[in-house]
Amino acid sequence: MTQQHPRPGEGPYTVRTPRVVAARRLQRRRERDAAGLFLAEGPQAVREALAAAVVQEIFGTGNGLTRFADLIQSAREGGARISEVTDEALAVLADTVQPQGLVAVCAQQPVPLEKALGRGPRLAAVLAEIRDPGNAGTVLRTADAAGAGAVIFAGDAVDPYNGKCVRASAGSLFHVDVVRAPDPAAAVEAIRERGMTVFAATGYGDTDLDALADAGRLATPTAWLFGSEAHGLPADLLALADARVRVPIYGGAESLNLAAAAAVCLYASARALRRTSE
Repeated sequence: MTQQHPRPGEGPYTVRTPRVVAARRLQRRRERDAAGLFLAEGPQAVREALAAAVVQEIFGTGNGLTRFADLIQSAREGGARISEVTDEALAVLADTVQPQGLVAVCAQQPVPLEKALGRGPRLAAVLAEIRDPGNAGTVLRTADAAGAGAVIFAGDAVDPYNGKCVRASAGSLFHVDVVRAPDPAAAVEAIRERGMTVFAATGYGDTDLDALADAGRLATPTAWLFGSEAHGLPADLLALADARVRVPIYGGAESLNLAAAAAVCLYASARALRRTSE
């Protein structure tokens, strides 16, 4: 693809320009799924998307195109289309109150479950029925930081390409295998068939995370199951896990939120796995 600016005399693209209208439709999941595309907002997300070679077009205000000239040059070299837009047009494409001048149209790259598991990840996270995009994106970011190779959005989970989820992942969406698995139970069975241990994180677990670590049970390839903050994990998934694990609470807090609990569990596994590889 080649660089594209509005024709002389037309000025930047507006909210009514067909290309802007088409891109705006990608804010809806149905349109994203149909097109196989999504929007990545802001310079950090655009930079990560460029590194992953998934950018098809960049919409930017005049100030944004100038301010982030290095990204625009990289996009040009990669063949992405560059389209200048008005501030108003950028605002309708963006999902934040104060957009930073750039929005990229990117190709989705979901990975089939069998392919992701075939790569032999030592750590994976399964987000079962998690509907909050901010929580899901944060867990995705944490899983990436902890060295997970795959993050599986299972069942009726939020779309990983939801704008808020993309932002909350802070680029990690482009670093790990992102899998969509419509049947959570089938996904867990496939994970176990690959020889991975499956732990379910739940506040009502009968196994303490510290005791699990002390017993050396975290030092094997592991997939962690996380459920929604409101409803937790369904009974059928809890039954499939090798252990139902609670994070110990030593102070007066009633519980940890989903993202915090996921961070504790994933990093406990990461530490144990690192020790076995040293």
